[in-house]
Amino acid sequence: LATMPQPSSPSVGLAVAHLFWKLTPLADRDQVLAAIDAATGAGVQVVTAAMLGHRCDLATMALSTDQWELRRLQTALAQAGLELADSYQSLTELSEYAQGVPEEMRQARLHPVLPPEGKPAFCFYPMSKRRWPEANWFALDYDRRKELMYEHGASGRKFAGRVVQVVTGSTGLDDYEWGVTLFCEHPDDVKEVVYTMRFDVASALYGEFGQFFVGMVESPAACLHEIGLTAG
Repeated sequence: LATMPQPSSPSVGLAVAHLFWKLTPLADRDQVLAAIDAATGAGVQVVTAAMLGHRCDLATMALSTDQWELRRLQTALAQAGLELADSYQSLTELSEYAQGVPEEMRQARLHPVLPPEGKPAFCFYPMSKRRWPEANWFALDYDRRKELMYEHGASGRKFAGRVVQVVTGSTGLDDYEWGVTLFCEHPDDVKEVVYTMRFDVASALYGEFGQFFVGMVESPAACLHEIGLTAG
């Protein structure tokens, strides 16, 4: 018999996997739901979203204290007949510019409870800071970087109540340095917050963005119904 592997757990916060799936003719609704139920039963938070566009049909955002649980969910969903079209790996983190925040805010960033209520519009994108000779974020001193990030944060706080932003760190874990997940009241909230924050110097001069994935958060059963995976 195979032995259980040693846990692969962050020393602080949670491991996060954004998995983007396409339907196949072999996809089995009951097996998909069973895979998600098994993960949640093991303490994994699983957010499901029905996705728009050609890149994928379903997104699962999973958060766990153990990367092995994320791997088990990925394995079970693949065995249920879904095809993994794209993915992103990261960890929840407290920014180096936010070390003095109150404990409640610290825990909200390291251990978010998702999805937030009343925020069905979903968006995920990765981003990094530039290293261009004329715009190298990492050549700035800490105080200047902190000043720019405070300006950036002030822009985001204008959307309090409309947008919940979850920023996870991915340096060394994936192609970009952060993953940004937005939960919004309305789709135009996504557009407005991203547009507004791009004018901040930290973004306008130093930001690099990857592909955007957009959809609607719902229960696993509702998402599967909406993407065409219905009960037989």
